[in-house]
Amino acid sequence: MNSIFFDEDHESLRQMAREFAEKTLAPIAAEIDKSEAFPKDVVDTMAEMGLFGIKIPEEYGGEGLDMRSYISVMEEVAKKCATATIYISNANTLCTAPIIISGTEEQKRKYLPVVASGEKIIAFGLTEPNAGSDAASLTTKAEKDGDGYILNGRKCFITFAPLADYTVIYAKTSPEKRAKGITAFIVDMKLPGVSVGKPEEKMGQRGVPVSDIVLEDVHVSKDCIIGEIDMGFINAMKTLNLGRVGVSAMSLGIAQEAMDLAVKHTKTRVQFGKPLAENQALRFMMADMETKLNAARLLVYNAAWLMDNKQEATKAASMAKYFSTEVAFEIVNKSLQLHGGYGYSKEYEIERLYRDIRINSIYEGSSQVQQMVISGQLLK
Repeated sequence: MNSIFFDEDHESLRQMAREFAEKTLAPIAAEIDKSEAFPKDVVDTMAEMGLFGIKIPEEYGGEGLDMRSYISVMEEVAKKCATATIYISNANTLCTAPIIISGTEEQKRKYLPVVASGEKIIAFGLTEPNAGSDAASLTTKAEKDGDGYILNGRKCFITFAPLADYTVIYAKTSPEKRAKGITAFIVDMKLPGVSVGKPEEKMGQRGVPVSDIVLEDVHVSKDCIIGEIDMGFINAMKTLNLGRVGVSAMSLGIAQEAMDLAVKHTKTRVQFGKPLAENQALRFMMADMETKLNAARLLVYNAAWLMDNKQEATKAASMAKYFSTEVAFEIVNKSLQLHGGYGYSKEYEIERLYRDIRINSIYEGSSQVQQMVISGQLLK
């Protein structure tokens, strides 16, 4: 890897993740996709390896490592099983970042260690039926009730909702203020009035349940408020910045696997009396794929480096997410094309990669939202 961005510690962690992915995940990835079930023993193994606490500070049971360590793991694991990266990314960004960014000391000590150890799962509840890309338009409300609040609303497409012990819920405490009137709460999923919908039947990245969360007169105490009242939107956007770089790294891994499969297939598949790899048109197609993959990799690594060095990375994270996810889909699509009819068969890995990569340019801010962020940062 590029030594400008990574040192020996990063590469050692990358190698560990690569070996785990190749030995443990690769043999079961197809079955996970088929059954939509992720083995509990593999989840436990990832927890024991410290993969759920990469970015959680050491004083709260984590590894206390940097963003480059995190994306190194994400990239390698994604090559063999995109679903596994969802477990890692949820623990390291979406479910813990809101607490690390704005939480109290008591909240950090209560929730972070149990996530790092794999004992508990926290979901991230921002998206709603009418508030996806336009997160400021969410309608879930939190009304004052003594020292606490009463929550009512519905969240949708919430990853891990059926398995979650807690969920970070963003709700309007001052509806008239739109984005400036949102507050973050951590909600125990066992509280009266909390229910989850039927798991979504997903196209790809199967093995992680996704469903609605319905809140009906759910009472939460003041101890459940994350950060300041009406400051939740900023918390959510900072969290998503981290999540976007993680999705970018996942995209790199999937694209690299597709690239490797394309190289292998075109070298061995003979048509018109010679391997496909000797066809100049196909060679040039693969040259474009390889160039774009490496360009995307530099954007992702740069965003992580900026974050690790405490520099402004909002635009860099969005550029990384926008470019890497679009390019990854293009690479996977072309790799499938190079496989011909075999690429359309579920017996071939590239078919699964095609379904797995499709969501990456949609969740945690679609490509169009990233264009809004990039242009907004450029023209502010």
